[in-house]
Amino acid sequence: MSEYMDPEEAAALVTDEEAAARPMQKLVWDGNVIRFRRNAIVRMLLDEGPFDLNDIAIRNFSQEDEEQFMQLIGYSVSAGGGLTYVSPATADRADIEAEKLAKKGKP
Repeated sequence: MSEYMDPEEAAALVTDEEAAARPMQKLVWDGNVIRFRRNAIVRMLLDEGPFDLNDIAIRNFSQEDEEQFMQLIGYSVSAGGGLTYVSPATADRADIEAEKLAKKGKP
C-alpha cells in the first residue's frame, strides 16, 4: 500500500492476514464500555500538545497509522469499528476480542 493512499480506500484493501499480523491494543473495561487500552503518553500528547483530532485527520497519514492511533488514544471498540479508516478485518478482530472480554464480565 502506498504511504499516501487515502485511508478509507486502504482500509478496504486490508486482508484478514494483514490485520491479524498487526498488533492490537489490549481491550479493557471503562465503566460499561469496552475500549482499547489507551497509551498515557500518546493521550497526553494529544490532550496537551499543539494538535487535536481535526489537525490529525486532515493530514495524509497511512491507514495503518490512523488505525493504530485510534487504538492508542482509547477509542471504544464499538465506535472504532465505525471509522472509515478501520479495516473490516480489524473491526471484526476487535469485536471478537470484545465479545470474549464481555463474556468474562467486568472485573
